[in-house]
Amino acid sequence: MILDDTDRNILNELMENSRQSYRQLAKKVNVSVATVMHRVNRMKKEGVIEHFTTKVNYDKLEYDIHVLIDVRISKGRLFEIESKVAKNNNVYAVYDNTGHFDATILAKFKNRSLMDAFLKKLQTYDFVERTETKLILNTIKNDFIKV
Repeated sequence: MILDDTDRNILNELMENSRQSYRQLAKKVNVSVATVMHRVNRMKKEGVIEHFTTKVNYDKLEYDIHVLIDVRISKGRLFEIESKVAKNNNVYAVYDNTGHFDATILAKFKNRSLMDAFLKKLQTYDFVERTETKLILNTIKNDFIKV
């Protein structure tokens, strides 16, 4: 789907605050409420907008351990392992990658013992050859990209 400037402006405003009304959005983007409604519905139908969500500050909920885990997976079982890992509630992203590892997992934990239990379980999965865990010390930027 090709987005024009109006679509991009609507989308960027929604990423800032998905709870604002179509009336507020129309005023900010300088179009009619009907235009906003039509454009949002079209972007939802085309799959550009998948769902509306809330950005949570996990630090306030005491998720103090934030890790990036690289995983080497053997014998073509990449999707099987990734699907299994993705079901864990502490995992918020799973990526295929190139390089020395096959997948990267991003996860948050409330404490070291929960992270340790997750890592030990991950290492017991068949076809997981090796993991490398990096503790994320500070988050400088974690935001949406403007379209």
